[in-house]
Amino acid sequence: MIRQDAAMPVSRFAELIGIPRRTYTRKLTKLRAGNPQKGPWPAPVVDELEPVVAKYAADWPAWGHRKIHWLMTADGLELSASSVERAMRRRGLLQPIDYQGQRRQLAQARKAAFADPPTGPNQVWQLDFSEYETTRGGIWRLAGVADYFTKYEHGWHIASTCTGADAIAAVQLAIAEAERLAGCPLEQALADPVTGEVVKIKLVTDNGPAFKGAAFARFIAGRIEFVHIRTRRRSPGQNGVRERAFGSLKYEHLYRIEIDDLPTLAREAEHYRQVFNHIRPHQALGGHRPVEIYTNPSQHPQLSDPGF
Repeated sequence: MIRQDAAMPVSRFAELIGIPRRTYTRKLTKLRAGNPQKGPWPAPVVDELEPVVAKYAADWPAWGHRKIHWLMTADGLELSASSVERAMRRRGLLQPIDYQGQRRQLAQARKAAFADPPTGPNQVWQLDFSEYETTRGGIWRLAGVADYFTKYEHGWHIASTCTGADAIAAVQLAIAEAERLAGCPLEQALADPVTGEVVKIKLVTDNGPAFKGAAFARFIAGRIEFVHIRTRRRSPGQNGVRERAFGSLKYEHLYRIEIDDLPTLAREAEHYRQVFNHIRPHQALGGHRPVEIYTNPSQHPQLSDPGF
C-alpha cells in the first residue's frame, strides 16, 4: 500500500496512485470529515426490468448482455444495454471474461469424445439437407452424403421435401457410389482383412425430424454397415464438412447461373459434383482432389505430414 509522505506534494502523490489531484483531495477531505461514501443509488428501471431480463437470459444462456438487449429491443421492450448489463450482473448471469475460451475448450473435448479422427475413406460420413430456390419459385431440398476424410461427394438426392424417405434415398445413393468406387458390395469393402468383421461407418447427422423418425431408424437398424450419430443440438459445426461443401456448391456454381427448374438444378448440381470430386483442389487435402485421396489415402496430408 502506498502511503503519502508528509513532504510529498499532494499532486505528486495523486499522480503516483493514478487519480486526478482534485478527486484525491475531495475524497481525502470527505474521509477526514467522516462523510459517508456516495450510493448505492436507486435504480427503478433496473429494478423493474430485472425479472424480465433474467427470463431472457435463462432462455438464452449462451448469450451476453448485448445480444439479450437486442433481442428484447426487437420484442418491443424499451431499455438500454447498460440496464440489461446491470440486471444480469445482479443475478450473476454475465458470462465470465474467458467464456469464449472455455467454450472452445469444451468444443474440442466434445470433438475428441465424438469420434476418433478418421484415417481413411468410409469411416465417417456426414449427411444433411440444404435448400435451394429456382428462379421460377420452386423450393428444393438437396440431400447429400460427404465423406469426412476425403471430402468426396457421393451424390445428390433432390426433392421438394426433407423427410425420412428422402434421407434414406440420399444414403442409398451414397452406398451405390461407394460400391462403384470399391468394385464390390459395401459390406465386403468394410470387412476387416484379418477378422472379417465389418467396420461400421459413423453416419453423422443433425437432429432434424428426418433423422429422428422411425423410418430412418429402421433403415439404419437394417444395415450392418452403419452406426448413426447425431450431433449436439444447435451445433452445426459438428457437421462442418457437410455444411462447407453445401456452401461451395451454392457460391461457386449454383448462385452464378440461372436455374429455372428441377431438371436444370439436378444437372448443374451433378456437374459441380464431378468438378468438386475430380478437378477442384482442396486446401484441406493439401491441394489434392477428393477422388485422389479416396483411391490413395496415403496422400492425405494428415498421414503424409503429421505436422499438417
